[in-house]
Amino acid sequence: MPPSPRRKQKHTTNSKVSLAMVAAHAKVSTATASRIINGITNKASEQTILQVKKAVEELGYRPASIGRALRCQESRMVGVLAASLANPTMSAIASSIEWALRDEGYIMSLCDTHEEAKIQDEYLREMQSQLARAVVIIGAVQSELLTDYRNSDTTLLFINRPAPDQKNSYYVGINNYQAGVDVANLLLQHGKKNIGIIHASLSFTAAAERRRGLLDRLSEAGIYPDDVPHAHIEGLNHLEVGYKSMQTFLDMPKRPNVIVCLSDMLAYGAYRLTQEAGLDPLEDITFFGFDDNPLNPWIASWLNSVGVPASLYGPATMVTLKAIWNHSPPTEPVYLPHQFRLNKEFSLLPPKK
Repeated sequence: MPPSPRRKQKHTTNSKVSLAMVAAHAKVSTATASRIINGITNKASEQTILQVKKAVEELGYRPASIGRALRCQESRMVGVLAASLANPTMSAIASSIEWALRDEGYIMSLCDTHEEAKIQDEYLREMQSQLARAVVIIGAVQSELLTDYRNSDTTLLFINRPAPDQKNSYYVGINNYQAGVDVANLLLQHGKKNIGIIHASLSFTAAAERRRGLLDRLSEAGIYPDDVPHAHIEGLNHLEVGYKSMQTFLDMPKRPNVIVCLSDMLAYGAYRLTQEAGLDPLEDITFFGFDDNPLNPWIASWLNSVGVPASLYGPATMVTLKAIWNHSPPTEPVYLPHQFRLNKEFSLLPPKK
């Protein structure tokens, strides 16, 4: 699979181009050009807006963002806070968001919170001081300043992991509960009933909802929560958590033959220990994960996973931000369609009738 070609930037920077030059090129007044560039388009015709945007494009004009930010009390910068950039899924989502923001003339400031409330608050505070137009959080954790932020006028959007209490917030990403239900449905269709779960912290909404959906559907089929063994150790590194948690199942006299890991990174760790124990991760155990990590096709063909393609996040994030800024925000979570990536052995199994 060859790497994706790098896209060309739309604009070239030319610090010598002035607002007056843009106005002259577009054949409009300087005041009209200024209003359109600053997003005030209500008095301009569609043709005039297109003329100004074309002039900006052709001349490579970049507005004086600091002065504009001070006047408008907001900038063209959007802060993106990711819980763990070491996780390729979050990195891919951030990259998709960056392209979408760039295409609309915004600049992304990317920060790694390392799943720590204190660090998240430090970055939220910095975004306030930088007059960020919005803050997008890929994997939020509960923190003191986050609550204040949600009660302020700053645009705040949660990605892939809903707000800690799922109230009064905007969300774009996978329907974690339904994804859990769909994993259970797939397992049941193939007669898989001896199931174990590996999880990290359940204080995070994504993991809790995935588990809830999985267990609810299994309960409907007569497999109750007490019948589903769980394995967990404390830690933020999902590779280590998955690796050490897997020992719980390997020590069982009758271990589950399906291990559902609430993230792909957990599954990577569990797989490693399974190999070290001399077991065949394809013949002896079926692994399921969540997130459809972009590395899976390259290094984890053994893993079955459910997730949303990272490329969908950027456009959906931009559409949602625009809706919020235009005072027509979504009234429900924006759920993106998820899909399965199944290993060859599992996908060839016929469904049980």
